[in-house]
Amino acid sequence: MTTAAVAQQSDWSYEATIYLFMPETEVTQETARGTVDGTLSFSDALKNLDLAFMGVFGASNGRWSLLADYNYVDVSFSNDTPGPASSGLETSLTTQFFSGYVGYRAYTTDTSYVDLVGGFRWFRTQTDFTVLPGAAPGRSVSVDESWTDPVIGVRARVAFNDRWSGTGFFDYGGFSSDSETWQVLLTADYEINDRWVIRGGYRYISFDHEIDGNDFTFDQSGPLIGATYRF
Repeated sequence: MTTAAVAQQSDWSYEATIYLFMPETEVTQETARGTVDGTLSFSDALKNLDLAFMGVFGASNGRWSLLADYNYVDVSFSNDTPGPASSGLETSLTTQFFSGYVGYRAYTTDTSYVDLVGGFRWFRTQTDFTVLPGAAPGRSVSVDESWTDPVIGVRARVAFNDRWSGTGFFDYGGFSSDSETWQVLLTADYEINDRWVIRGGYRYISFDHEIDGNDFTFDQSGPLIGATYRF
């Protein structure tokens, strides 16, 4: 084997993706006076969004790969509450999560592959719930916490033809009664050329974490679209 061929095999390749995740968001916090929960549809999020950024960076070399996914959302919204005790619920939500993985290609053919991945997911939330007064006095609940969970997962891709392919990703982490996270991601991918790929699909991501003995949950589910540049 020539030196040039050896060098080519050892080269890293990279890709960067910007995407728009359009989920319904559900966030709950247990308190001594009961559970408060807010729900936000994507259409309402667009009306109330203050700031958002979502991006993925990947690198691969032979069977090994690295993957980083970052998501930031700052949004405020209101919900009606059942019964006369309260006149409504206002939620101010700033969340960040970052997932980092190392992957190993365990199976490959001319048209498909399967990667086993392991890494971590960091989550940060600054959430303020304000229960508006009704028959009962109003109250406020604030959560300002961050934590990191180990995660393991699998990524698979199947090429349908020269342009179209499908990708599936699943991970699970936390592995304890007081912290759990998981996600499912399915996309259809269209390769415009050797550099550009557009993607569309569905994602569900969940966090369940105990904060000072009280359960906090954050769930997002919905469609996404994105564009990937390879270099």
